[in-house]
Amino acid sequence: MTQQARDWLAQARRVCVLTGAGISAESGVPTFRGSGGLWREFRAEDLATPGAFERDPKLVWEWYDWRRGVVSAARPNAGHEALAEYERRRPDGFTLVTQNVDGLHERAGSRAVERLHGSLWRVRCTGCGREVEDDRAPLPELPPRCGECGAMLRPGVVWFGEMLPEAALEAAVAAASSCEVMLVVGTSAVVYPAASLAPLARRAGARLIEVNVEETPASGLADVHLRGSAGVALPRILL
Repeated sequence: MTQQARDWLAQARRVCVLTGAGISAESGVPTFRGSGGLWREFRAEDLATPGAFERDPKLVWEWYDWRRGVVSAARPNAGHEALAEYERRRPDGFTLVTQNVDGLHERAGSRAVERLHGSLWRVRCTGCGREVEDDRAPLPELPPRCGECGAMLRPGVVWFGEMLPEAALEAAVAAASSCEVMLVVGTSAVVYPAASLAPLARRAGARLIEVNVEETPASGLADVHLRGSAGVALPRILL
């Protein structure tokens, strides 16, 4: 199974990769679902919706500032690094679509990244709409303020009830529908519209490889399912 996946990835001209929280769990970043997931300890309605931010922006920012601190202490693992090296070796025809907001792919060196759920390291002004990178952790003021107009900033992530960034979603759909091989790594495959990408690729004729520590709704679609961690499996099939 590992050799088959390796051969397909070596021969394919167009490859699309979808990653979820599982790949970053190996770097110490908490996942959201499953045992020990953040949504078992916190309520999304209190921390990750426009309504929650409107009710108590300081509470929401305290949570995101904590998450930024956790992620800033984490390091890309061998799975992130293998994807970055694979892209360096063959920059054409490669798209990395991620549901993660931690920025570990970029820190590992990945460039062709479509971030479906935004980034912890971007902030957006609720007044003038200006969006910028801010990698400070912790932030010196909560809630932070816009340096241009003084209005409150919000995290540059996609909250429940919000639309995904149109350009990133369009790029992800285009990549999934035109790839020869799709690699699905560490995602629960239950959050839409990201969960629709693997079935889309399969319908378009792509070979599907899944890397995950457990079965998911995408497992039944996969031509090859590698049960285990991304940090172990990805170097074996990509490098």
